[in-house]
Amino acid sequence: MNRRSLFGSFAALTLLQSLPVQAATPMVHVYKNPTCGCCTGWVEHLKSAGFSVEVTETDETSAVRQRLGVPDRLGSCHTGIAGGYAIEGHVPAADIKRLLAMRPEAVGLAVPGMPVGSPGMEYGDRKDSYKVLLIDRKGRETVFASYPAQRAPSKS
Repeated sequence: MNRRSLFGSFAALTLLQSLPVQAATPMVHVYKNPTCGCCTGWVEHLKSAGFSVEVTETDETSAVRQRLGVPDRLGSCHTGIAGGYAIEGHVPAADIKRLLAMRPEAVGLAVPGMPVGSPGMEYGDRKDSYKVLLIDRKGRETVFASYPAQRAPSKS
């Protein structure tokens, strides 16, 4: 190795060390019913957004919700855990990433029910309106994100 290539290697290493290091997207542990297709769709949505996902199949997702502090009224068909936060229902990956960046004092996020058009609940071009709720440690919720209804233009 000559001096020029050694100097070039040192300069490249110094430049790389000065670049900001971005934290890896954390793993999401999902608890879902073994036969639920929309839950599988949500898991695929998370993976395509860069999350690694571990799935535990169970018929008792309500027990997981209760353990994590998610009120039953905000329940859905699956529950995840990401970065110590509960993720209930069809929460978009972008909202999970925003939650993890903000790190609020909270239980987590929820999309109650199974709104058509939310991740994993796609049905053609139809998208119903829904809200992503932030759950505080007392079980109260505030709106974290809103998604308006969208209808495909009618074909004449």
